[in-house]
Amino acid sequence: MTRAAAKERNRRALLEAAFQVVSRDGYQARLEEIAERAEVTTGAVYSLFGSKNGLVIALVADRLGPQYEDIEQATPPELGLLEAVDALARHYRRGCDAPGARSGLSLQFMLQDMALRDHELGARLAASVRAQEEHLIALLTGRSHGGTTVTSAQARRLATALRALLIGLSQGVTLGLTQDADERYFADAARTLVSNTTLVAEAEGVRPAAAGDEA
Repeated sequence: MTRAAAKERNRRALLEAAFQVVSRDGYQARLEEIAERAEVTTGAVYSLFGSKNGLVIALVADRLGPQYEDIEQATPPELGLLEAVDALARHYRRGCDAPGARSGLSLQFMLQDMALRDHELGARLAASVRAQEEHLIALLTGRSHGGTTVTSAQARRLATALRALLIGLSQGVTLGLTQDADERYFADAARTLVSNTTLVAEAEGVRPAAAGDEA
């Protein structure tokens, strides 16, 4: 094995080990156990990732990257905004039934706990998630909707709302709290966010009128 191949092998082994240990222990995850599972020394963690927090950040990017690649395949560029959002929502729902859904959810919860306990790690995790979210923003930008084209600013606001909605629904399904939420339910909920009034109002810098507002 070449030095480069050995380095990549150690990197992958550490990421897999970190996923297993962090998903189970969160903030209490021990670097020594992660290294032992990966069959390397703790020195390899510092050499490859700089620190335990660096390894956690790399773990997030390693998990989110393939997810956004799958989303891109599920939402080809020729789809309009509503069709793309529909496909995106259905993709999230199918993910709830995937073999690794519960372990992935456990990792989400543990990372949130770690972020709350460690402000420096929390800031880095937020930055990493925002960087990955740029893929979704780019995916929505330029889509046709209501005779117009979705701008980058509109896509950014919509991406934030869609992620919050779909992640929340997915957590409910995986935990067994939302039993009747099928693909159609996910798609309908996501489409509701994409009203032409909202997009136009945001494009003009005007807050959409809410129920109860004075005429």
